[in-house]
Amino acid sequence: MKKVLLIIFPLFLSGFLFSQKKTPAKKLRVIPKFNYHEEFKKISDEIFLHGTAYDNLGELTKGIGPRFSATPGYTKAAEWAEKKLKEAGAENIWKQEVKVPIWIRGKESLQIKTSSGDWKSIKMLSFGNSEGTKGKDLVGDILLVKDVQELVNLRVADAKDKIIFVNYPIDPTVISTVDSYMIAAKSKLISASVIGQKGAKALIIRSLTTASDDIPHAKQVYYEPEDKTRIPAMTIGVRSADELESLLKKTTVKAKINMSAESKGETINHNIIGEIPGKKDSKVIVLGAQLDSWDFAEGAHDDGTGVVQCLEVLRTFKALGYDNNHTIRVVLYANSENGGMGRETYAMSVKKKEEKHVLALGTDSGGYSPRGFSLDMSPQRRKLIFEWKNYFLPYGIYDFDQTYAIQDIAPLKKLDIPLAEMVVDTQRYFDYHHSEKDTFDKVNKRELLLGAVAMSQFVFMIDKNW
Repeated sequence: MKKVLLIIFPLFLSGFLFSQKKTPAKKLRVIPKFNYHEEFKKISDEIFLHGTAYDNLGELTKGIGPRFSATPGYTKAAEWAEKKLKEAGAENIWKQEVKVPIWIRGKESLQIKTSSGDWKSIKMLSFGNSEGTKGKDLVGDILLVKDVQELVNLRVADAKDKIIFVNYPIDPTVISTVDSYMIAAKSKLISASVIGQKGAKALIIRSLTTASDDIPHAKQVYYEPEDKTRIPAMTIGVRSADELESLLKKTTVKAKINMSAESKGETINHNIIGEIPGKKDSKVIVLGAQLDSWDFAEGAHDDGTGVVQCLEVLRTFKALGYDNNHTIRVVLYANSENGGMGRETYAMSVKKKEEKHVLALGTDSGGYSPRGFSLDMSPQRRKLIFEWKNYFLPYGIYDFDQTYAIQDIAPLKKLDIPLAEMVVDTQRYFDYHHSEKDTFDKVNKRELLLGAVAMSQFVFMIDKNW
């Protein structure tokens, strides 16, 4: 009997196993929660058919105009922003106090002449926060400095009581205009402190612009605490700069500067903040743009376009009825142009409250055609976003390789918050940047809306996957 069982049992077992192999287990079919291509199309259609960003930009630039820190223009812009956040669907809206410098440009003039000529006026702009001449004429011989090595070799005896003129152009061979601008902007050549420490009594620079006209472009001054004297600093247009250099090669040129610019302490402006609370948790996806502009400029590309695109993201989520997992928050920063206190104040608040932020997305490179997103975050996070490229490609979004985030979200990096910044085609941006030419008519409606589309799609992906 045992022998029979020993024979029958293996046969039975092998038959059982064989029959099991013939009917394999069913594979579980993973059903995606979202068809991302369809969701991207919904976002795009909503914005191109019903988007309000372009009209909002017209209101901000033409209805309010310049909105420099500590001016009535900024107060009007802040009131407008609160109203627009409510219209966009923000459920929580509040103002965050920011201490900002009071700087008044006042009257300003620059004249030059040779020994055989008369005084000739040159259009100029004082650096933001620059010291003035107290309304008195400051006269001196102009000394040309063209590169850093010349500055290093410049003796105090040579620079003393001179007005230093720096004709240092943005490098046209650098394809990324943002990179070329940053290289020039960080140069010691255009530091009033460095020039002042050499004994000079004023600084004139060639405007940091890609344009070839004669419109001056503003810049902020930085003085070091140890500066014994804070010298006046100003910019002139590129044509005037080249003409002045040509003149200096032939003869001695004097400058007469009169600036009533002055600082008058501090006052309170506000960051304007609005959000749609998360349905799953209170973690924050923050979108940031600067609300202020220079005192002479509409600030259309810098950064009115960013402001209205952030508003459009909120409006789009509400219009499409998305239940966002995380809180989507818009922060419109005060005092970006001449101090940066808005961004510092917000970052300090996040740290104090120990608010968890999933991501911070900035936009401050103009309302031009979007090309991608710069990702300042861990390699693991970057890899997750790389996997979404195919969803973005139909909208012309392909560049996810850059790693900088230099706008108003930058202080959040110290809190280990992943940062992203919208990358746009900036070839024309520095034609208008920080100048009186940065006006509403320079913004193309379709490019502006496409940027809002890309931002909304990006926020959607972050909200659903992180």
